[in-house]
Amino acid sequence: MSTRFTIRKLGAQGDGIAETESGDLFIPFTLPGETVTAARERDRATLMAVLEASPLRIDPACRHFTECGGCALQHLEAEAYRQWKRDKVVHALRGIDCQIGELVACAPHTRRRVVLAARRAETGMLLGFNRHLSPEIIPISECPISLPEIVAALDRLKALAELVCATTKSFRMAVTVTGSGLDIAVYESGKLGENQRRVASNFVMAQGFARLSIDDEIVIEPKKPVVMFGGVAVAVPPGAFLQATAAAEQTMADIVGGHLKRAKKVADLFAGCGSFALRLAAKSEVHAVEGDAAALSALDRGARFATGLKRVTGERRDLFRRPLTFKELNAFDGLVFDPPRAGAEDQSKQIARSDVPFVAAVSCNPVTLARDLRILIDGGYTLKSVTPIDQFLWSSHVEAVALLEKPRKRR
Repeated sequence: MSTRFTIRKLGAQGDGIAETESGDLFIPFTLPGETVTAARERDRATLMAVLEASPLRIDPACRHFTECGGCALQHLEAEAYRQWKRDKVVHALRGIDCQIGELVACAPHTRRRVVLAARRAETGMLLGFNRHLSPEIIPISECPISLPEIVAALDRLKALAELVCATTKSFRMAVTVTGSGLDIAVYESGKLGENQRRVASNFVMAQGFARLSIDDEIVIEPKKPVVMFGGVAVAVPPGAFLQATAAAEQTMADIVGGHLKRAKKVADLFAGCGSFALRLAAKSEVHAVEGDAAALSALDRGARFATGLKRVTGERRDLFRRPLTFKELNAFDGLVFDPPRAGAEDQSKQIARSDVPFVAAVSCNPVTLARDLRILIDGGYTLKSVTPIDQFLWSSHVEAVALLEKPRKRR
């Protein structure tokens, strides 16, 4: 049974929020000021019809929008969308005195890595994205956020999913565009028989894919998947973390590099495969710290085979369990850290006690970024600027780069 509601504002996940006697009601794909009918279930509702549309409502870019759960805000006018995304950072950092820049926008058709959902059904193999808050897979034939190389390969990826499927359950297929071709990492598809491995390998070879791995085990690798970090080529391991778009990665690297340009020795914490470290090494000695052995090995190989870099060292270390101490950090005059969504609370406490003069904090979660920045500010750092960066187009996620400084103590 549907009920009439008026949308008051957008929530943190991009859902419209209506006020009701029993509390806030979240209605996806609605906008502030709209009058809608929706079928309610607890604190959420399914949109049935828009009776009075917002002047900011536009036609979505994708035919799958509202079914596919990948995007939340294709129906919002571009400038209003960018303002809403910047406001997420402003809201998270309320109470912290800082200059927050304009949002760096994300262009369509630029996302280089997507994680598709797959499952064998009675009608054949399903390949696409999950419906919003549902295990149901919505098959896709287009995707305006993704690089054209991914969209053009959807039929072939679906055929490959059929070949590697050895389960009745849903499984994941992460597809990354690299300089060598598509790198395909499959997870939870079941144990392959020898014949399946052979057939899938032949298919990968025939289609010109760079690599197929299953649960991080390489099945076949006709060409090592290579990603450029500045001028350094890195052969990334299966399932490696990469920034969602190359343009956003370069923007972040430019901001960080500009802040650390006077640093002779830089620490890169949560370094991954080296997206910051290998660029910074053009001007500074860099010590890269990362908990994942495969990522650190890829960074090390990239540095050893590159030319024109300063010294790059690596250290495998779980920074959540064993953060670098302030005494260790004092060996550096510049630092960048880019932790997962949980942030880096314990590491931030050590940075706050250090006298590293230039610090750059990169985060995909404004809430944990705010917590970590407060720790640094309370430790004597001055927050110079925060730049919001949109590399997750039409989603609720936003990246940010914060720059901090502290006068160095005389030794």
